[in-house]
Amino acid sequence: MNKKLSHSKMYKALVDKDSSFEGTFIACVKTTGIFCRPTCRARKPKKENVEFVHTTQDALRKGYRPCKVCEPLSAVNEEPLWLKDLLTYIEENSISRMKDQDIRDRGLDPNRVRRWFKKNHNITFQAYLRSIRLGNAFGHLTDGGKVIDTAFTNGYESLSGFSSAFKKLTGKAPTKSKEGELIETYQILTPLGPMLAASVKSGICLLEFTDRRMLERELIDLQKKLHAPIITSESTHIKKLKKQLSEYFSGKRKIFDIPLVSPGSEFQTKVWQGLLSIPYGETKSYKEQAIAIGNVKAVRAVARANGDNKIAILIPCHRVIGSDGSLTGYGGGLERKQRLLEIEGIIFEN
Repeated sequence: MNKKLSHSKMYKALVDKDSSFEGTFIACVKTTGIFCRPTCRARKPKKENVEFVHTTQDALRKGYRPCKVCEPLSAVNEEPLWLKDLLTYIEENSISRMKDQDIRDRGLDPNRVRRWFKKNHNITFQAYLRSIRLGNAFGHLTDGGKVIDTAFTNGYESLSGFSSAFKKLTGKAPTKSKEGELIETYQILTPLGPMLAASVKSGICLLEFTDRRMLERELIDLQKKLHAPIITSESTHIKKLKKQLSEYFSGKRKIFDIPLVSPGSEFQTKVWQGLLSIPYGETKSYKEQAIAIGNVKAVRAVARANGDNKIAILIPCHRVIGSDGSLTGYGGGLERKQRLLEIEGIIFEN
């Protein structure tokens, strides 16, 4: 059990449905015999009727049953079973257009599909398909494909329609595609809650927990620095990232080998490179980090640069702690920071 979290703190997180506590505890209700995740929407029990454990396995061993409201045995925001066949079909067949009747023919309600995409990706299902179509088209063009072939291969009915849609999204004509970038974003499910990943042609440029307050500002900053529009699409880089994150959280991976794109000032870049040099399972203080980059007086500036890091976990700012050995600020929340360190074998106790 996370010894830094008191019973009162966990109960407050349960009442507040605080998503930053996802993956840090499981709430077991003595009166009903069920267990819930921190963000469960069900009516809250009295404080004295709740015991907290670390994992769902701990809850099951104690004889509790999973809650039917928050489904704690599934990943947070996991694609539901009723939707998985549709998503697999789209991916395997490169489907970029689908009418409501096509969805009904697969035994699904189009309105239900739309609601799920709006809730979990903040776009409609049709907008998701359009993003896939434009993302595929952009890839074909940057790989040297001809505009006319790209348009019809990706389901556009006319060259003018493709050119208009492409220019509306990117600000450039298809013939100028090699001069630009697209930022492809996709939600990745993790044991600590959903994360938003973003990539460009040369690598991953963002990985943040979706409830981070700074996320919208970070996306705007990336758009400005990379001069690129944002679409929702699961790029090759993001698919690789999903696999490696899964291995990391299961304790099977210590080093990531995915290319990173992290535009920043010369000082920020030096700090982030310093973070990459902190080995798995080890920590440094902000002062040690400042010394490592050759500027012992830059402790506060180092801390700010750490906070400006847009690629969590891969650029491991969670491995930086206070000089007294205490946990310090983390954009994803201190509870997540502690869990990441625990995954790497570092245990903090009172």
